[in-house]
Amino acid sequence: MSHQIEHQIVEAEEKLRLAMLHSDVKALDELLSPKLLFTNHLGHLVGKEEDLAGHKSGALKLNSLSASEQHILLAGDVAIVSVRVQLSGSYNGTPTNGVFRFTRVWSQSQDGTWQIIAGHSGIVS
Repeated sequence: MSHQIEHQIVEAEEKLRLAMLHSDVKALDELLSPKLLFTNHLGHLVGKEEDLAGHKSGALKLNSLSASEQHILLAGDVAIVSVRVQLSGSYNGTPTNGVFRFTRVWSQSQDGTWQIIAGHSGIVS
């Protein structure tokens, strides 16, 4: 069972990567929990609507987004993912490039799909 869940999380992470890269708001809406608590690399707390707004408005534009060093920890009814991400793009016209480490907590929704309920990002120096 744990191998099956881990496979589902790997697939969800890839859906998330592609949705972020293409600003696919519909896919992001499905992948993010309405209760999302995300702390970005500047220490700001972001909810689902704020996260989606950056994609809807076009303020966030990603040119590349590649993941590596993915670690998955299954703990009860959640999955915790740590992943290193190299990204390039812009936010409100300001270039955003670098290497980040994301930690995400995935939880199953009522309909059985996996959604991110919490997350954190930090800059890798």
